[in-house]
Amino acid sequence: MPVEPLEPSPASDGPRHVALIMDGNGRWAQARGLPRTMGHREGVQALKRTVQAAPALGIRCLTVFGFSTENWSRPAEEVSDLMGLVRSYVASDLKRLEREGVRVRVLGSRAGLPADIIAIIDNAEATTAHNDKFLLQVAFNYGGRADIVDAARRYADRVLAGEAVGPLDEAALGQGLSTAGGPPVDVIVRTSGEQRLSNFLLWEAAYAELVFQQVLWPDYGPEALADVVEQYRNRDRRFGGLSSAPARAAG
Repeated sequence: MPVEPLEPSPASDGPRHVALIMDGNGRWAQARGLPRTMGHREGVQALKRTVQAAPALGIRCLTVFGFSTENWSRPAEEVSDLMGLVRSYVASDLKRLEREGVRVRVLGSRAGLPADIIAIIDNAEATTAHNDKFLLQVAFNYGGRADIVDAARRYADRVLAGEAVGPLDEAALGQGLSTAGGPPVDVIVRTSGEQRLSNFLLWEAAYAELVFQQVLWPDYGPEALADVVEQYRNRDRRFGGLSSAPARAAG
């Protein structure tokens, strides 16, 4: 089922697609003398709050960074706990997501994931495939560079199969990304005060606005998301052209 396309949102309208790097779980737990796993578990509750708050703020799509290809280098116990959180999140929230019209789409590679996690992902996508009120994209076992390389390989495979001709261009490469068919990203948010993308949505970030917030992810919720919307509305999106708000830019 194709994802409903959206045009890039002008800043004055507020963002329709917000991407979130959910950072700070470990520091949140450390500050409280708790194991890192507790920070990840509280982060799941923050995700639930944020998904529920998004539609009322005019947001139609959230893309969240759940597990990166680099996260495999973390201690085995922590990786296992992160996998367990996928199991618990889907088990506890899938019925609500389906009932509220949320479509779940998981970005990234299935390679290397435990068989039961792949089954959970496939079931979540199939169960919610008919929903069209809100799109929740979870980047899991995802890396921006790897996604671009995979897209190029897919195009090469199409050429070899006689399904594609001509040189590779931006449109053709974009069709091979795991985000293909999804709405353009309006703003990318990173929590915890860090100011980098960490290999997240590198292609899609080309003209996205960037917002860096000091709040640690387990403390995230409606107020922090509303702050993102307000910051975005005060931006002037030019997409390489001239300013549409010269007076504000001059000020």
